[in-house]
Amino acid sequence: MSEHIYDPVVVEKKWQKWWDDHGTNEIDLRAAKNPYYVLMMFPYPSAEGLHVGNVYAFTGADVTGRHRRLRGHDVFEPIGFDAFGIHSENFAMKINRHPAELIPANIANFTRQLRMMGLMYDWRRSVDTTSPDYYKWTQWIFLQLYKAGLAYRDEKEVNFCPDCGTVIADEQVIDGKCERHPGTDVQRRRLPSWFFRITNFAERLDGNLDWIDWSEKTKLAQKNWIGRSEGAEVDFQVKGRGEKIRVYTTRPDTLFGATFMVLAVDHPLVDAIAGAREKEAIAKYREQAAARATDAAHDTGVRSPQASVPQSTESIVREKTGVFIGANAINPVNNAEIPIYISDYVLSGYGTGAIMAVPAHDERDFEFAEKFHLPIKCVISPDAAALAEFRLPDPISRDSHDSEAIREEILKGQTCWSGAGVAMNSANAEVSLNGLAVDEAKARITKWLESKNLGKARTTFRLRDWGISRQRYWGPPIPVLYDEDGNIHPVPEDQLPVTLPPIRDFRPKGDGRGPLANVPEWMNVEINGKKYRRETDVMDNFLDSAWYYLRYVSTDEDSRPYDPELIRKWLPLDVYIGGNEHAVLHLLYTRFICMALDHAGALKMGTRPGMRDAAEPFQKFRAHGLLIKEGSKMSKSKGNVVNPDEYVEKWGADTLRLYLMFLGPYQQGGDFRDTDIVGMRRFLNRLHTWYYDSAQPIVADETLPKPLRVKTHQTIKKVREDIDALSYNTAISAIMELFNMAKDAAQTSAFVREAIIIALAPLAPHFAEEIWQGALRKPESIWKSGRYPDYIEELTKLDEMEIVLQVNGKIRDKIIVPRDADKEQLEAIALSSEKVQAALAGATPKKIIVVPGRLINVLAS
Repeated sequence: MSEHIYDPVVVEKKWQKWWDDHGTNEIDLRAAKNPYYVLMMFPYPSAEGLHVGNVYAFTGADVTGRHRRLRGHDVFEPIGFDAFGIHSENFAMKINRHPAELIPANIANFTRQLRMMGLMYDWRRSVDTTSPDYYKWTQWIFLQLYKAGLAYRDEKEVNFCPDCGTVIADEQVIDGKCERHPGTDVQRRRLPSWFFRITNFAERLDGNLDWIDWSEKTKLAQKNWIGRSEGAEVDFQVKGRGEKIRVYTTRPDTLFGATFMVLAVDHPLVDAIAGAREKEAIAKYREQAAARATDAAHDTGVRSPQASVPQSTESIVREKTGVFIGANAINPVNNAEIPIYISDYVLSGYGTGAIMAVPAHDERDFEFAEKFHLPIKCVISPDAAALAEFRLPDPISRDSHDSEAIREEILKGQTCWSGAGVAMNSANAEVSLNGLAVDEAKARITKWLESKNLGKARTTFRLRDWGISRQRYWGPPIPVLYDEDGNIHPVPEDQLPVTLPPIRDFRPKGDGRGPLANVPEWMNVEINGKKYRRETDVMDNFLDSAWYYLRYVSTDEDSRPYDPELIRKWLPLDVYIGGNEHAVLHLLYTRFICMALDHAGALKMGTRPGMRDAAEPFQKFRAHGLLIKEGSKMSKSKGNVVNPDEYVEKWGADTLRLYLMFLGPYQQGGDFRDTDIVGMRRFLNRLHTWYYDSAQPIVADETLPKPLRVKTHQTIKKVREDIDALSYNTAISAIMELFNMAKDAAQTSAFVREAIIIALAPLAPHFAEEIWQGALRKPESIWKSGRYPDYIEELTKLDEMEIVLQVNGKIRDKIIVPRDADKEQLEAIALSSEKVQAALAGATPKKIIVVPGRLINVLAS
């Protein structure tokens, strides 16, 4: 029995200590000759610790970093903790502990687990967003944006979650509900808040997505959220008055179908143009609207002025309400007099706060028109193909489908049509759209509007400014003072950080003020004899995470947030990996912050091939997949969340790493099953035995049988390409295939033995170090840069190949043939096979079908 038994617990502790003692994972950022910055999104340190889904994500990023190191790069792979924010604070309230006590313990547990997995982190450069040494610079970033005119304070409608007790961002509202409290309606409240002008960069944020090397799903999510739309601004004259109402529409081709207008309840023109008799009804309706729990604008019941004709036929979940204001407007294309209403299904924060209502082709307008008995004029003749797929919203009518009958209903204004078609009923004495498809009709009517000074083409974006104020405790204070007259004074940079005071009662009151407003000794300050009041809101924790990757390169700096020289050297990141659920929060904000700091002259990153915008922070972003457990999504309620600790203790970290990376394509995820992990442990056991106990003679590589040499070079090439593509599962399969061939061969070579363990090393780093320094007796760590073997291109292709022989479609033989054999040669080889001749039994071949590289089928008469 071998004296060399693979004990992963012993091996992994041994090499983790050795790496720490020798500084194996530490990097000299200034001296690096071939920098490569790879990063996984830093975690929020929950009390539960890492689960196996987190380990899956972190391991995948680590495999890429380690692989690049073996290929000669100076790899920087840091880690930190996103520890401020509502998640931490809500959990602290739930268990009745102060977050300042809870978070350090959570970070310590996360650190233990991350170290346990053998991740290649330079722990000297870790960051914690709750440390004053970190959020001092978060506050500095706020000041840079304020000085550049990109941070401002305003009182306007914001999203307020009653359960969170604070304002939340648009991106955190899902179908009118808070993302953290799916059963809670988000309210619209008017509160004084701080905002960042992210909308100033909408064009740039959207345009760069056309070329940036990111996961397509992520880019699509951002594009949808930014919401670029091409349309026109159109002015409607108020009848009998000098005022004009400006609307923005993506469908100016439907102007001839506009039969009324709707303004937001707080539109500035309402009071100016309203009739005297309607004033009382308007005031009453405003009170009713304010009392309603208004959902966010992306709820299907709310009309965004820039979405004139939606592309869906979803039922409208909210009843439409409104009131006539006693004024009419003139439709500029046909001079029709149309009534003006106010309604809370139009919001002032989107577009111009006013819409031209086209009830024949917008479901929300259709519902409003039916309720208030307003005209419905069809101006789009339905496309026949689209009409064939159309189903009436009435459940009783869905199963029956008579296209012509439905067409008649649409043309009569009895059914709303938001699908494709051509213009109809759309002409005046100077311009006709009739018969034109949408794009052509839009271009023609816009040109006409511009010629008459009635409107103009315009590009708009759905994106709104980022509200960063949070009426909570657990976050970095906003570095602003107010004097006794209410004037704003930014805190001087030399007085940063504005530290978060330790307070016992940190719970939000839900009254629109943060808990810091209840700490007068902190809030009220006197400077040079003048009295000031501190801002008592804290900053959104997404600002903490929007710049942390910049801080990693300069964690040893006390006098500045980052070293400009190191920023130019290491940024933008080479590879960033994270969850796609952050597509329109973290990933959008990181891009904005870099652009804003670049605009303010506070950040200049390096230039990289293919990067057309030097302010984009990530050259490549890839979204990892999600794990499920035996067919079900992991959740606490189902009791199937997997703690990695028990698996590491039983099987070892490297076994778990290999198993997770083998589950399926990394960017898709996989199904975690307890019974399958044993296979990876057996694979490592067999490898261990082969390296320590094999009696195979070790010979010169060039004397090995050609198939083994070819397989070795094919594997080196494939593993390199697969890991670059994050296809870790197929890389592992290739390593297993090579190992199986190598262990069964009569001889092996040092090159083959080294190639296998180096290819495996990014996936099983402790095991690889053990074999490298133990079984192979190498004097240095396997993690010395540049270990990855070169492959010989000629040896990645066999001169011969296996091909199947069939007779009348049935397999009769498998033979080896020259790779470059032509059709005639292959036919001759097939007919010379004894098994083929036996199957023919003397019959004459009628036809021979050759499928190159696969098979030869002999058809007998």
